[in-house]
Amino acid sequence: MAERLYLDHAATTPMRPEAIAAVADGMARWANPSSPHAEGRAARRRLEDARARIAAALGWQHEVILTSGASEAIALALGRAKGVRIAVSPTEHDAVLRAAGDAERLPVDAAGRASLPEPSGERRLFAIQAANSETGVLQPLDALASEIRERGDLLFTDCAQSAGKLPLPDADLIAVSAHKLGGPPGIGALLVRDFGVLEPGGGQEQGYRGGTENLPGVLGFAAALEAPRDWLEQAAEWRAMLDAAVVAEGGELVAAAAPRLATIAAYRMPGVPSAAQLIRFDGSGIAVSAGSACSSGSLKPSHVLGAMGWEAQAAREVVRVSFGWNTRAEDVRRFADTWTAIAREARSRAA
Repeated sequence: MAERLYLDHAATTPMRPEAIAAVADGMARWANPSSPHAEGRAARRRLEDARARIAAALGWQHEVILTSGASEAIALALGRAKGVRIAVSPTEHDAVLRAAGDAERLPVDAAGRASLPEPSGERRLFAIQAANSETGVLQPLDALASEIRERGDLLFTDCAQSAGKLPLPDADLIAVSAHKLGGPPGIGALLVRDFGVLEPGGGQEQGYRGGTENLPGVLGFAAALEAPRDWLEQAAEWRAMLDAAVVAEGGELVAAAAPRLATIAAYRMPGVPSAAQLIRFDGSGIAVSAGSACSSGSLKPSHVLGAMGWEAQAAREVVRVSFGWNTRAEDVRRFADTWTAIAREARSRAA
């Protein structure tokens, strides 16, 4: 029986060995970093050292609030921002849309790329992701950030998928997640340019978060960010190879003309529901998904594809493939071969 093949790294990436070792070390020498005794002070030094390493690895020169993950960072940013009206892209991750509630929705084009509305006279906080978790589409953040700054507004960016893969955008608030890049689950951060934009709340993290700091997780986060990322140079080649194979068999690339993160791609197999595809791929030993892991268990069509103008039936025929640090070229070829077999079988049944 063929070895299982994991191509769902956008949902979560297996922990890197460096991160596992760092977490184990943190657990072996655990003490509460908020305790005043010698053990607590030693833990505090290690925590602050890891915080600085995380910032340095990301190229961030401002504040870092350590959180339980990107979802908490998102809720903190959108729930505690001072004196702003929130405006959000409709293609954001579910965690952003939940935190934004009934906030203003931004217009997007057929690739899901956002544009800004006219100034309203009140200060806005724009929530615009870096890379879409379902399609890999990259937002035009350089241009958007420049315009937002000129207006005197603020930019919050969900970088859960792009952190450690692309440079950070020029944003005021940025959410990042360790488990998307080979670190442990249950740890992330909110990067803050200026604490003045947030209401404080909590006894830890300089008064902006409550709860005992997760020292082992933070150490694993730092170690994962510092691990080699040379595999990213090959990811664009792998995706191009897969794109070509899918198109050759009558498949459709989602947002093919838009800039996309090299590690995420979404493909439509016409006439074959994504649920049926997932069963076939899983039966062939391949793990992929039909969208964000937070919503893929739902039978509803993807809200991302809906915002991009896709019809519900076509949206239900899309699966997502995503690469990670342990993906190999032969893995991508194996998926392409399996895609080809399923597509040809579907065409033969329909003939």
